[in-house]
Amino acid sequence: MTHGDYSQGHSRVERNYGALGSTSSGVLVSVEGLTVAQGERVLVDDVGFTLAPGERVGLIGASGSGKSLTASAIMGLLPEDLTASGSVRFGDQELLGASERTLSGLRGKDLGMVFQEPMTALNPAMRVGRQVAEALTIHGTGRRAANRRARELLDRVGLPERTARAYPHELSGGQRQRVLLAAALANDPALLICDEPTTALDVTVQAQVLELIAEGVRERGTTLLFITHDLAVVASVCDRVLVCRDGRIVEEGPVRDVLSNPEHEYTRQLLEAAL
Repeated sequence: MTHGDYSQGHSRVERNYGALGSTSSGVLVSVEGLTVAQGERVLVDDVGFTLAPGERVGLIGASGSGKSLTASAIMGLLPEDLTASGSVRFGDQELLGASERTLSGLRGKDLGMVFQEPMTALNPAMRVGRQVAEALTIHGTGRRAANRRARELLDRVGLPERTARAYPHELSGGQRQRVLLAAALANDPALLICDEPTTALDVTVQAQVLELIAEGVRERGTTLLFITHDLAVVASVCDRVLVCRDGRIVEEGPVRDVLSNPEHEYTRQLLEAAL
């Protein structure tokens, strides 16, 4: 990415923040009293946190702790059998209860997401270059410009030009995650959510993908919410960490402080298990 490209992307994000009214409060995303339930069973219980523009925050916890459901609530992608209450604000826009039309206008443009399993997130019958381009055309970019930009984005995540003509099944897991990252960053989103994006990758490829994520959000000034159970991953890409247990946030703070001097017993257990 050239300096000119960076400047354009950075100003785009600043315009997003200004339009959303987040610069005055210093908060891009505000989650308050978020509760997600399946009938009488509470899965996420009174969760609250904020994300500042450009901040990189890790959300960690064991499987079933409510991490992914929290992300899905922010994106408006909860399964139909779940109900959510509380508040999720993106700038001045309330997302909980917003219409699908409103949410569709935000997803992929202002809100980007990289999922854990790319084979379920990518269309198996569509070439990957077209899928990245579609992330742009659906939000108003012309087809020719979108195709050119898709090739540039694939190159930025380390994929050769011929990759654009490949189908998802022809790529490795690491390559598919790079495609998802390229599509998620295509419109310079104000917020990027990564939901366990490196879990299925080997250590070497994981490190490469993590560096691409960190570089991508840094270049754009994008806020990052990184969901994982891996404390080492959080330490490598995040500034602040939220620890989730049984649907609740039990500890939060700067990554260095929480990992070096955890206050909650559950956080200490996670650290011990990682050793």
